[in-house]
Amino acid sequence: MLSISPPRSFASLVLATLWLAVSTAALAETQNHAVNTNVVNNNVVNTNVVKAPDGVDLAVQETGNPDGTPIIFIHGLLGSHLNWEKQLEDPTLQQHRLITYDLRGHGQSGKPTEASAYTEGRRWADDLAAIIQARDIHKPVLVGWSLGGAVMTNYLAAYGDGDITGAVYVDGVVELKPDQIQSHPDVYRDMVSTDLKAHLDAERTFLGLCFHQQPDQVTFERLLANAAMASWDMQRSVQSMTIPAAEGLGNATVPLLFISGAQDALLKPEATIARARSFNPSIDSKLYADSGHAPFLEESKRFNRDLLTFVERVTPP
Repeated sequence: MLSISPPRSFASLVLATLWLAVSTAALAETQNHAVNTNVVNNNVVNTNVVKAPDGVDLAVQETGNPDGTPIIFIHGLLGSHLNWEKQLEDPTLQQHRLITYDLRGHGQSGKPTEASAYTEGRRWADDLAAIIQARDIHKPVLVGWSLGGAVMTNYLAAYGDGDITGAVYVDGVVELKPDQIQSHPDVYRDMVSTDLKAHLDAERTFLGLCFHQQPDQVTFERLLANAAMASWDMQRSVQSMTIPAAEGLGNATVPLLFISGAQDALLKPEATIARARSFNPSIDSKLYADSGHAPFLEESKRFNRDLLTFVERVTPP
């Protein structure tokens, strides 16, 4: 005869149900934390979300030595934190606290639709300031590529340089003016086209113009996917972004270094550096003869050495 165990008491069933609920919640919480932690090429990368003053969510990533000098990397137009892989993987730079984030309208960060979210340079400055405060970052070195340079200038104009140690402009935009920007009117027109084919083709062309030494196919395809994630609203509006260069660069007292590619097809490096020095004659500069608009990728080993030298020079003992 089949023997059937007697049912548990109601109290036992309630306790078992509660235990299961608590265990499930704990597992879910662990999984949520795990989603924010990844291991990339043996380096632990933690991702956090910082809310900008205007409510935009900013995806912030950290790796390296949390006790090292903080270095904040700020990518350029159509990019994301993935642009900085050659720096984040460098074992020498890994001795420092390496921080990246996706600019508003890019990558995994929020993508507001109103034009003012992008035309007002102060918004981009506020993003950077919010990250510095929220992530408890003390005296970082800022590294800004292309549009990232304009972000740094807006930050310097709005907040001064009391909370940073120095800044490196990597083919950084000083002003959005024809005497400093290479002319590609058709490309910039089609990048904001409502025709998807024209839009995607223009973004591919734009990325190609970033390099004198073209990256490998996998890297280029990843960069193209980056570009496809970028907000169209941002791309339409950012071309009118305010950049108070006189206030930002002119009032800076910390060391500023411009690293530019001599073969840059998007900016005019000599004119850009000359304009920057008209605001601040103490600006130092390096020109990479074999690089285009992205020397941190095209000549990454040299760039990493120069960045490390700069960091060591400006960091107090």
